[in-house]
Amino acid sequence: MKKYLMAIGGSLVLILGACGAEEEEPVDEEAPQEAPEEEEQAGETHEGAGEDIYQGNCASCHGGDLEGGSGPALAGEGFSEDEVLDAIENGRPGMPADIVEGEEAEQVSAG
Repeated sequence: MKKYLMAIGGSLVLILGACGAEEEEPVDEEAPQEAPEEEEQAGETHEGAGEDIYQGNCASCHGGDLEGGSGPALAGEGFSEDEVLDAIENGRPGMPADIVEGEEAEQVSAG
């Protein structure tokens, strides 16, 4: 009986696996392949790049809308771009230095 059930189960697996398989389109190796377009060219940034970097690296402490959290609120506090850049580069009590660096740090500090 055990062998019978295993045979049925194995058959179902094979049948269901074959039904779910998708056919891939054949690739014409002789046709020229187009390179995917990049959203940004080297050295260019899209509008909101600083916001994207902030959300990925800073929002967990300073809040998604700069309202604060475990880190201080930044909204309406009147921090200058240079003060924010200095804090990013050199850290503050409870904040490590260089969470983001270089051009990304400049984009975040610019707003």
